[in-house]
Amino acid sequence: MDTLTSIKAFRQVVESGSFVAAAERLEVSTAMVSKRVMHVEQRLGVRLLNRNSRKVSLTEPGRLYFERCKTILEDLQATEMELGSLGRIPRGTLRITSPSFSFGGQWPNLLAEYGRRYPEVVVDVSFEDRFADLVEEGYDLALRFVSNPESLPQGLIARPIRRSRFCLAASREYLERRGTPRSLADLAGHDFVAVGDLDFLPPLSHPPRVALRYRSMGGVVNAVAAGIAVGLVPGVIFEDPLLKDVLVPILPDCPLQEATLYIVYVTRKFVPLKIRTFVDFISQSLSGVAANQLAPSAPCRGLSKLLIGSAAAQAAAAP
Repeated sequence: MDTLTSIKAFRQVVESGSFVAAAERLEVSTAMVSKRVMHVEQRLGVRLLNRNSRKVSLTEPGRLYFERCKTILEDLQATEMELGSLGRIPRGTLRITSPSFSFGGQWPNLLAEYGRRYPEVVVDVSFEDRFADLVEEGYDLALRFVSNPESLPQGLIARPIRRSRFCLAASREYLERRGTPRSLADLAGHDFVAVGDLDFLPPLSHPPRVALRYRSMGGVVNAVAAGIAVGLVPGVIFEDPLLKDVLVPILPDCPLQEATLYIVYVTRKFVPLKIRTFVDFISQSLSGVAANQLAPSAPCRGLSKLLIGSAAAQAAAAP
């Protein structure tokens, strides 16, 4: 017999003053109410009620048990009401882990618009170019830029959001100072800001000098914008109003293989509204945004595979 239902029957008997009155309120038979109360007593091994033909009264253990049960049932009811309201109105803290270059300059505007639509949700974003463990680290969802969907963790829901391409870039100030590369061979005469090593470049008689090495793609973008060197950057960066007049694509006829931004969460079952609304909002906001670079021309495809397979994977490497 269900223990929680039996506890509710016991409480109703005490508050109603008799088994008959409790049965009427619970819309069951008097015998069923009596059976449920006996189930609680047998489970506890103590008598909770003194019974006679006209009324019932609490024993000393029964009085203690009634007060505790009343508090527990009231807390349970309040929790159920709170959870019910969560199912109707998005609220709470939404923890997100995101690469440092997810949307370029659109990210603050997107968050502001989401906040206007759902003011009871507090968005807590961690910018990190790694694949955080959602369950282990307590994140609600992740944004992940990958070139190969198989690199995404197994067992999670991964919804594609938008495409982007990586390309070589430098600041206008750097190109005025050092000149603009016109071919892949010209890269040998330039400094480079790297994510990891330069093993993604084809063999060169004089490889570019690594002037600075970052583990964060956001750091690479900032270093390139500061005029330190040439670097590999995601195409979405050129949408940032603060950077589009600072950075210049290099070798634009050789755009690199595209990567896809995925929004990742744990399960499709009982998805909280704060997660569901954010996923739908981001998907709808970026549904019309396609890849922002042309497909690679034939001579550049080999380099494309090398670049995206190394640099992009190092910027957001799976654990």
